[in-house]
Amino acid sequence: MADVRHLPVPEGLEGERADAALARLFGLSRSQAADIIAAGDVLLDGKAVAKSDRVHGGAWLEVTLPPPPVPPAPVPEPVPGMGILYEDDDIVVVDKPVGVAAHPTTGWNGPTVLGGLLGAGHTVATSGAAERQGIVHRLDANTTGAMVVAKSEVAYSRLKRAFKERTVEKRYHALVQGHPDPFRGTVDAPIDRHPAGDGRFAVVAGGKPSVTHYDTLEAFRAATLLDIDLETGRTHQIRVHMAAIRHPCVGDLAYGADPTLAARLGLRRQWLHAVRLAFEHPTRGERVEFESPYPEDLARALDRL
Repeated sequence: MADVRHLPVPEGLEGERADAALARLFGLSRSQAADIIAAGDVLLDGKAVAKSDRVHGGAWLEVTLPPPPVPPAPVPEPVPGMGILYEDDDIVVVDKPVGVAAHPTTGWNGPTVLGGLLGAGHTVATSGAAERQGIVHRLDANTTGAMVVAKSEVAYSRLKRAFKERTVEKRYHALVQGHPDPFRGTVDAPIDRHPAGDGRFAVVAGGKPSVTHYDTLEAFRAATLLDIDLETGRTHQIRVHMAAIRHPCVGDLAYGADPTLAARLGLRRQWLHAVRLAFEHPTRGERVEFESPYPEDLARALDRL
């Protein structure tokens, strides 16, 4: 059955291109929005629009959305380099290596934490969508470090609530270009999909509230090692916020990092590591803490600095 939506164009989108407005309204990429418009599935005040047409606040949109793509099922297969920091009947805390996504998505064909756990014989909670069972939070594919997965159903529900209520301490270390001023501070800026619709995110007015606290651990000539405490957990949050204050993570070419510095340090991804997780154990009630050491490529980059 077709998913047909009827809604007025918000005044805040006055003058936006039709594809950009559609992307903002429905959380789509610009290319996805353009495809829907090209199919003739977008009417503005009853008339078909082109992707470059400008929309006006108060005009009436009729949009027929395509069915969402179905993510692939997890493939149970061992993931080389994926360590286990802790495991009991309720949780397993993974030391996630680089190049591994949390769970399968329509845009990812590589290894996943979920598939790796299943392939190694670990059980996970059956709550949640089939492709992300047991997954209560995520790390980017090229961000390494500590990540907890629920094994029991009670652990899944309680951990999901803990992340939602922001009672989980998520601490990262990030090597960023230059020297942030002040050396300790907070970035409080809303995040949403990048207007370019290319899979990146950006600081966008009207986006989801996002708060990142940072503190300097060590300063080098070309870069600074930061300790980062996330108050919220948006996709690419640290990468977006560091780029927004003009200190992108070293090696993060998607967010404006200097490729020359990355090459000099031997980095082929952003220098970003989930170094610590702390939360109330979902069944025992006690506070538990887990730490992940720097992987070889990040440690080597620091040595070269």
